[in-house]
Amino acid sequence: MLEQKEKPEQYHPALRPRRPSTLNSSQQSPHATHWWRCASQAQLQPSRRRCLLPPFWRPKAPKSKRYGSSARLHCPRAPPAFCIGSVVREHYLRDDIYCGAPFCKVCDVAAARLGSSTSTIIIVDTNVVLHQIDLLENPAIDDVVVLSVVLEEVKNKNLSVYNRLRALCSNSQRRFFVFSNEYHKDTYVKIESGETPNDRNDRAIRVAAQWYQNHLGSAVKVLLITNDRENKKKAIQDGIPAETVESYVRSLGQPALLDLIVQPPSEDVTMEDAEDLRPSKRKTIYPEHKPMSEITSGLHRGIYHQGKLRVNRYNPFEAYVGSESIGDEITVYGRANMNRAFDGDIVAVELLPQDRWQEEKSLAIANDEEEEEEDDVHLAPSSADDAPRVTNILQAGEKDATPSRPSGRVIGIIKRNWHSYCGSLDPMPMPAGEGGIAHALFVSKDRRIPKIRIQTRQLGNLLDKRIIVAVDSWDRLSRHPSGHYVVLIENDIDARPFSSQVLACLPPLPWSVSAEDIANPIRQDLRHLRVFSVDPPGCKDIDDALHCTLLPSGNFEVGVHIADVTNFVHPGTPLDDEAAQRGTSVYLVERRIDMLPKPLTEDICSLRSDVERLTFSVIWLVFFSGQAVDQSVLAVRIRLMDPLTTDLRNMNALAKKFQIDTETHDPLDIDGIQAQQKMLEPLIQTATAVGLCLDVTSSKALADSLDQAVGDDPYFNKLIRILATRCMTQAVYFCSGDLSPPEFFHYGLAAPVYTHFTSPIRRYADVIVHRLLAASLGICKLPDVFQDRPRLTGVADNLNYRHKNAQMASRASVELHTLIYFRKRPTDTEARILKIRSNGFIVFVPKYGIEGPVYLTSRGQKGGGEWIIDEQQQKIKKANGKVSYGVLETVRIHMEVKEPQPNRPKLELTLI
Repeated sequence: MLEQKEKPEQYHPALRPRRPSTLNSSQQSPHATHWWRCASQAQLQPSRRRCLLPPFWRPKAPKSKRYGSSARLHCPRAPPAFCIGSVVREHYLRDDIYCGAPFCKVCDVAAARLGSSTSTIIIVDTNVVLHQIDLLENPAIDDVVVLSVVLEEVKNKNLSVYNRLRALCSNSQRRFFVFSNEYHKDTYVKIESGETPNDRNDRAIRVAAQWYQNHLGSAVKVLLITNDRENKKKAIQDGIPAETVESYVRSLGQPALLDLIVQPPSEDVTMEDAEDLRPSKRKTIYPEHKPMSEITSGLHRGIYHQGKLRVNRYNPFEAYVGSESIGDEITVYGRANMNRAFDGDIVAVELLPQDRWQEEKSLAIANDEEEEEEDDVHLAPSSADDAPRVTNILQAGEKDATPSRPSGRVIGIIKRNWHSYCGSLDPMPMPAGEGGIAHALFVSKDRRIPKIRIQTRQLGNLLDKRIIVAVDSWDRLSRHPSGHYVVLIENDIDARPFSSQVLACLPPLPWSVSAEDIANPIRQDLRHLRVFSVDPPGCKDIDDALHCTLLPSGNFEVGVHIADVTNFVHPGTPLDDEAAQRGTSVYLVERRIDMLPKPLTEDICSLRSDVERLTFSVIWLVFFSGQAVDQSVLAVRIRLMDPLTTDLRNMNALAKKFQIDTETHDPLDIDGIQAQQKMLEPLIQTATAVGLCLDVTSSKALADSLDQAVGDDPYFNKLIRILATRCMTQAVYFCSGDLSPPEFFHYGLAAPVYTHFTSPIRRYADVIVHRLLAASLGICKLPDVFQDRPRLTGVADNLNYRHKNAQMASRASVELHTLIYFRKRPTDTEARILKIRSNGFIVFVPKYGIEGPVYLTSRGQKGGGEWIIDEQQQKIKKANGKVSYGVLETVRIHMEVKEPQPNRPKLELTLI
């Protein structure tokens, strides 16, 4: 949980003083001599409740020579029910904001970022940045002016793209320059009567392009890049050279760059004619999405239901949407009902008539030949967000039974979850000629993702190779979404070397505790304690350490010491921006991708032996019985040393006082949180089938029941715990202002409020918490992000995205090495049945920690009456009753790597 503090001026954030949004701070001269001011007035509407502005709000008139905007408020004396205020906003403009061109004869060229010999300077509009960021990141694109109006729009619309754009603008190896057009006297434009904000911003972009053209004269060509028909038309009318993205890229003479261009929504429209939106005569495949206004109204009236779409890993034609409004999951069958929604999208769903609920009476392991989907054997997923759901499978002959789970169809996408996907192209013949455009279908290795249509001029180079593709759009006239080939790492993991700007933020080596830190009265000196780490030999990024001292009273003093990373990672610096964007370190089988540079992770912040380090420490006074009676949170200075045997024995003696979860090794002396019966239905159903009684009234009761769940099979308890974990959704980071307190609960830990701070070297979430701690201890002031809830929410969203991607990358790394291991080692081994399906079952292989499908019928068949499912007993048996298989039973399987298509090997499991 990320805490957030309210600020007094929360009533009107628009009136809050702020500086110009710019990355090139050096272009803001401290010696400005000319200032202009433009003001606008807005009337606050009468209210029958209360005045919108509290009595204490009295913004002062702005001082002269001050950056940004300010405001004055006049609120006449009036009854509280009818208070009318007059707000005056003042916007300060300047004439000394430089253009960034090194050959300019007017501006100061000390901060110039553009090329000295360039023939063309390009100015991009907001939509070009939002949709073509992959192209802009290519080194072939340079000498780009990013206007502050564009930067602000991108920040408000897509924080991920905004961070990538900021990285480009701050990279000294690239020639991207931010021009503060909103604060220059010649480029600032006021919104006109009847003009929309978007039209005003487009006009501001054209005005800035015209200014650059006049300012630089014939020394260079200024080109506006836009795919907006009206914007391009008006620019040409004003005498501003303007081109579409594809037209400009073609002029560069690098055909490979054309593959990076995001294609328009309709396949009938080429990028060259992006403005010519002619109606298509093709057949409509998917219904049109409802407009957001209609969706919002339907959600309020209970007609539609909102939730996150989760596609079944084993059957990509079946998905689930968890709906709080009806208290159950809605099943969505088939691509048509999914209506172009991707796994992870936030969607609006309409319930189907009850007679159409759960039309597929038994759930099979999908292997649709038309789609040529592959069957994955993979690491066992750990939560409900990854694992396929258990649906109510009807027994043969129960055609008239009423399905218990509602079915629905997607009528709109509220928030997309598109990102980059790893996979390969469908085999296809090479087109005639060289360098022509080929239309190919990309198949993601994640079978939950539909095939993606791409255009490429590099078909010969891309066939039979793993590539990365990003989704651009999905037109309702197309069976497949459209995308483009990009050069990225799978799961959107940034493994690029840290830039020189980031490395410049690091203190020089060798580093030692400064005199300022030693003299700081807030930071206590605990170097007299015997502090040690328990990390394995060879570990370099050590961010936590312990001490355990036996006191004369017989009690213990226990301390947990966490590296003070925030002492070196300051808010708003390139180092902090990079860490916030990466979000987490990524651990692969033979590699670690760090969130922070190695001088920090392995030296300056690492709690290594025999060196002094700065930490945040939590110290408890603990009775010998294990009860903690006092707790302190401190900023301290420590020195690590090797532990004595006495220290380890003390820790071990104290640990024995706690009841430990045998699976997670976490203490269990915690109060329970009431469980949601619906959430645990799959677990209860399986437990009943195997004769196990579980108490699910609270998380504590469930934990006790799981401890007592034992059987003849040594893996029985582990399997039950796996099924229990999958009933729980994955924990996420959030801003406390976004949810109500009851939603803070962490069911798995049985904690009403939970956050963590123990790994700031590898988790940016812990850096956020450390800054809260530092502010509460008086070490430093609270950063501005904690007073900006939308921004903090964006940080939390990015952390969730990066955390999930890191998990997926780590899992994919293990799966890849598992595949390599079994390639030349066909193996027979034991497996346990986890789920029953109409044409087979899903098994878990304990020895290797993987799971996958085992077929009882030929591929593509759904059982055909040969096998009958007994849902009550969770068994599948032959119609003659001679052979049956039940959930959690042990079976022998054969594991072997096969390659049905070139460069697409997979591990197949077959029953022995």
